[in-house]
Amino acid sequence: MGEPARGLATWEDLLNAPEDGRFTYEILGGSLEALPHPLPQHGWTQGMLFSDLSSPFGRGRGGPGGWWLILETDVMLATHDIVAPDIAGWRRERMPAFPRTRPIEIAPDWVCEVLSPSHPQRDRVRKADLYLRAGVPHYWMLDVEGRTLEALAAREGAWVRAGAWTDGDCPRIPPFEAIELDVGGLFPPIEKGTP
Repeated sequence: MGEPARGLATWEDLLNAPEDGRFTYEILGGSLEALPHPLPQHGWTQGMLFSDLSSPFGRGRGGPGGWWLILETDVMLATHDIVAPDIAGWRRERMPAFPRTRPIEIAPDWVCEVLSPSHPQRDRVRKADLYLRAGVPHYWMLDVEGRTLEALAAREGAWVRAGAWTDGDCPRIPPFEAIELDVGGLFPPIEKGTP
């Protein structure tokens, strides 16, 4: 006989996932998925973007403020879809109070994922589709290997590419167009002698 049917994973399953320090967990389409902790260049890139955005948009220093920007917090987009985006942002007009519990049950206004070199399709396809269905209006993807930032905007039920940038580019990208972003500065320095 086969194994008994297993139900779709929920928040309780996420809370009961092993805490051995080697993995973080998300639920996509009811499937509990273990994600290995990222490489140092992933953390560097995530931190640089958070730093560039948090002062003008989170704190209102040199920019308009009005956002909550949070690293790797649990976001429940649906009962069987719970993600921990690398960086997520909420306009304070939609979420006036800073969230004190997890998971956050309000879909973000903006999400950024740093692509995993071993599973880029997870962020490019599965999570992009999930964010679109959940009503996230802006989705950015940072590719450390390719040194690119790609921005998507939701339009009439589909992602529309707002643009892609690389070293030397300093674009103004919605929803954070109030500042220029030094795209090359988001990635670890290139070692001398590297092609």
